[in-house]
Amino acid sequence: MSTSTASSVTQAGDAPIVRIVDLHKSFGHLEVLKSVNLDVYPGQVVTILGRSGSGKSTMLRCINHLEKPNSGAVMVCGEVVGYQVKGNRLHELRLRDIARQRKLTGMVFQSYNLFPHMTVMENLMEAPQRVLGRNGAEVREEALRLLDSVGLADKADAYPGTLSGGQQQRVAIARALVMNPRVMLFDEPTSALDPELVGEVLEVMKSLARSGMTMIVVTHEIGFARQVADEVVFMAEGRVVEQGPPSQVIDAPREEATRTFLRSLGQRNAPTAT
Repeated sequence: MSTSTASSVTQAGDAPIVRIVDLHKSFGHLEVLKSVNLDVYPGQVVTILGRSGSGKSTMLRCINHLEKPNSGAVMVCGEVVGYQVKGNRLHELRLRDIARQRKLTGMVFQSYNLFPHMTVMENLMEAPQRVLGRNGAEVREEALRLLDSVGLADKADAYPGTLSGGQQQRVAIARALVMNPRVMLFDEPTSALDPELVGEVLEVMKSLARSGMTMIVVTHEIGFARQVADEVVFMAEGRVVEQGPPSQVIDAPREEATRTFLRSLGQRNAPTAT
């Protein structure tokens, strides 16, 4: 990590809850992220739009260090993720320290990632007890409350394989929330669902947004972005091409790449160039 990057992240001042600074990521010769910068403030809902391969999911995975940047940095709650600032240099943290930082973020994936051999309740209780060392009775009470909040209080003893895709994804959201994260990351959480199940997951996410949870959501659900997002970010070829409120990026995009993308999704009100 460069001296200039260390200087940038230590001079953040009144920093957002998530700050991405000049982020670069490559896989071999393929450069996936090219100098990405993004600030997310407490309580904001930020949706990330873009075609497959635009770098959206990779950027999300860099936020909790599931992917290690080649250069640049990510800050969450004032900490540089994966690194410690010493003087004007960034030094890589040990795995246990990175695991501690990951507790600040909860992540919901496309494919649920529930443990199939555990009941819904066991899925929710595993990490708080094993990772955080929390009391089992206390965790169970909170898990039941969260299951009720996602409409699944009656499924505590069910196994994931007996649930619909939408129900499994709602369990996955509850499982992330039981760790009490400061930021929730969603990586296309409805893309693996049948169309009739999408709505039930989006309703849970809307409720979460109304509660004030900071959320970064990679999605193709334009209606959700328009209704819920404070900020919409459009990415293409590893760069942030356009960002702003939904009224700008979705309803009156300034960049032709954004207009073309929205037209490809069948957005009737995606304007043409004037």
